[in-house]
Amino acid sequence: MVAPNMSQTIHRKDSEVGPTMRQQGLAGMFYATTSFSIMFMNKIVLTSYHFPSFLFLALCQFVATIFCLEAGKTTNLITYPDFDMKHFWKVFPLPFIFMLNTLTGLGGTQKISIPMFTVLRRFSIVFTMILEGWLLGNVSSRNVKFCVFLMVFGALVAAVDDLSFDMAGYTFIMINNLATAANGVVIKKKLESKELGTFGLMYYNTLFSFPLLLFIFVYQGEWGSVVEFADWGNFYFLFYFVGASVMGFVLNFSIFHCTKVNSALTTTVIGCLKNVLSTYIGMVALPDYVFTIANFAGVNVSIFGSLLYSYVKFKEQQTAKAGPALLPMTRDNSRD
Repeated sequence: MVAPNMSQTIHRKDSEVGPTMRQQGLAGMFYATTSFSIMFMNKIVLTSYHFPSFLFLALCQFVATIFCLEAGKTTNLITYPDFDMKHFWKVFPLPFIFMLNTLTGLGGTQKISIPMFTVLRRFSIVFTMILEGWLLGNVSSRNVKFCVFLMVFGALVAAVDDLSFDMAGYTFIMINNLATAANGVVIKKKLESKELGTFGLMYYNTLFSFPLLLFIFVYQGEWGSVVEFADWGNFYFLFYFVGASVMGFVLNFSIFHCTKVNSALTTTVIGCLKNVLSTYIGMVALPDYVFTIANFAGVNVSIFGSLLYSYVKFKEQQTAKAGPALLPMTRDNSRD
């Protein structure tokens, strides 16, 4: 009779452990691939085709997200709570943070080269570490802090010798870093409550963000430039524009999912890690990167810090999972 009880106890404990390393890895890869794709689509739309309004692109991404979630619920592919204004307070203040994160990210993408954009985004890791420690009680190890120092140091070296410096672009990115950190940590806290679920949080977050974003778009008076844009009849532009709009939904889902099964900090750093590839592609494939030795060296130091961080976090997760796995059986054996 002992063996069945022990098996049941171990099974129950395993079910409470949470996501496996494989699930965490797949969630990270999904987010990295999605983020990589939408970054280049946004860049092509806003820079290569000189689309005049990143606000309108953001609106289209929000509409696509709401439509996809509504369609999924109508066809019973997904579920989330029916509309109720009380849900606003369940997601607050996430809609405002989310909107700020989206707008500053697109604004930075429009004005800064992808290599510099990706390097400056390293600062979001610092802000995430601070917020996770303050709000969630998560304290990073010395090794993690050293890796983050390398990333930020490389970013500073690259920024000092950036010949394509754009003050507005840098401002967008630094605000985006703060918004990304806040967005990740608040998502983690909201998902832990399990009131709305992943899809419900996505839906109401986007729905309640939309009116404010629409107001800003109308206030800025950009509708005329959008209507007069010359490439609406260009098939290739439409392909990238529609792709960027739909991928906005996929990216949002991947962020929520990765944050749920990993952590806000891990999601933030995965976003920086995928930039290793996008940085070098951006240097070669897009015309707005200006090469200097100091800038290139800083970019590579920052990338090395990102790679080192991924190794350190992987080892820490292995150690953390190996320790608790032995505890349930040890306690059961001692009790028997």
